[in-house]
Amino acid sequence: MNHCGNNKEKIIMSILYLLLALIIIWALRQAWPVNSLSYVDVHRVRQGIEIPATVKLVDIRDAVEYQKDNVRGSMNISLGRLPYVWNKGLSPEDSVLILADNPCKSNKAARILHKRGFRNMYSINGDFLLNKTTLSELIAKG
Repeated sequence: MNHCGNNKEKIIMSILYLLLALIIIWALRQAWPVNSLSYVDVHRVRQGIEIPATVKLVDIRDAVEYQKDNVRGSMNISLGRLPYVWNKGLSPEDSVLILADNPCKSNKAARILHKRGFRNMYSINGDFLLNKTTLSELIAKG
């Protein structure tokens, strides 16, 4: 009888270790950078370096946050809707600058777009709202 109880404990521990391993793999995958996503510095954007003039700005924050404050010329496709409505204003041939409130969300958006064929994606290092005038000027040039 004791032998059977010991076996159950081993099975439970094995399942717990497996779940822990899956959680770690999931967390690493979320943080792992996407190959076709480049992080750029706003100062270099000002100088016209690193980002094509025809880039499309995609703000992936929710609509309420977008309405409060946004970059002129950007389009709002919230992260939750991105897998379903990305083709409304974007094409895989486009260069896309992802505007997000944190790098993990930028990575997630880049993964979604990468699965749909996008290969020229950028994200701003730091808070993009502090630099919205520069980003709006980028759109005006394109």
